[in-house]
Order: sequence, then C-alpha cells, then structure tokens
Amino acid sequence: MREIVLDTETTGFEPGEGDRIVEIGAVELYNHMPTGRTFHEYINPQRSMPQAAFEVHGLGDDFLRDKPLFAQIGPKFLQFVGNAKLVIHNAAFDMKFLNAELGWIRQPLLPMDQAIDTLLIARKKFPGSPASLDALCRRFGIETERTLHGALLDSQILAEVYLELIGGRQPDFGLSTYTSHDVSVTTATQWRAKPRPTPLPERLTKEEAAAHEAFVKAMGDGALWHKQG
Repeated sequence: MREIVLDTETTGFEPGEGDRIVEIGAVELYNHMPTGRTFHEYINPQRSMPQAAFEVHGLGDDFLRDKPLFAQIGPKFLQFVGNAKLVIHNAAFDMKFLNAELGWIRQPLLPMDQAIDTLLIARKKFPGSPASLDALCRRFGIETERTLHGALLDSQILAEVYLELIGGRQPDFGLSTYTSHDVSVTTATQWRAKPRPTPLPERLTKEEAAAHEAFVKAMGDGALWHKQG
C-alpha cells in the first residue's frame, strides 16, 4: 500500500481571497515504511507575502521571487502522488489549496476521499486532548528541531506521528520488498528468521541446573511438570 504524507505552506487561509501555496513537501510510505522518496518544491505565489504568514514559515518575497510557478510543478506533483492515499494533518485546508491551484491550471483535482486526515484520527483517539502536530509530537516523544514551519520537515514529522497514531512504526510487521524509482525498501512478507551462525552460550550454571532438578524431583512423580513434553 502506497501513501504520501503531505504538507503545504501558504500565504494565508483562503485561496478564494487570493492566497496561494508557496511550498509543498511530501514523503512516500509503502506498507507504512518510508521509501526515501520525497517531493519538495518552493513556489512563486505571484503576490506579496503577508507578515503574519511570513512569521509562520519564514518564506519571504525575495526568496520566492525566482521559484517556479505552480503551473510548472503541478503536473510533476500529480505524477508523484498518483493514486496513493494522501496523509495530511487538517486535510480540508491543504486539499482546498491544492485543488484551487490545480483548477487554475486546468489539471485533474484530487478527490477528498483520497485524503487521510490525521487531525480527525487524533481527535477520535484522544478526545478532548490537544491534537496539533506539536502536541502529538510531545505525546509520542517525537523530537522536533524547528523554529519555523516547513512543508518537507513537517511532512517528515507527520509521517512519524501518523505511524504512531495507527499503532506504531510497524503496525502489521509488514516487511516485504518494494522498489520505487531505484529506492529499495525491505519490508517483511519475504523476511524469515535465520539460524544463528553461533549458538548462544548456556545461561544456566551447573549449580542452577542441579538445584532445578532437585526441586522438580521433590514435587513427586505426580507433578504436572513430568507430564509436559
């Protein structure tokens, strides 16, 4: 099963009011294991950056001026995503922006049922508790070293949070072999335990073995111990 953990940074909250995406970051999972493949682009929004948004992600007009337009990276983004599920924290926000941008360049839109919302999962799993990405990192003991938001960093953090939300890093111990664009991931359908090249040394001392034998003998011939094996 292929999933894309995704995050965006924007100029504001409403594409209908002129706000645009300025960064997309995404990481690929296969059977809940990272493959090493990522997608990351900064985007020229063709408008000025509001101060409030700049204080969140630190992406200013000078930095974004020479970056590609969404029209240049949109098809490449859709190719990376394919039909994979999109794991997003507060999916409605990012999907709203992605589909607005895709619609403006006449590209296929992403259906909402393609998204998995980790915010909804967290609220259902921990009702009444804070469910922000930072709060979930604290809950799961995931260390983050960030002073500003960044789409690729946040998607990498979200991937760790998502795996914890669904039961840990290897919820189904699904180790099978998967190759994606020259990136090989070992996962467990083909994994088998192999004999140790050197047997482990005996851990009981002679005295401990003798004491155990005496203890069993003292229980008598009718003891259940003698009926095992």
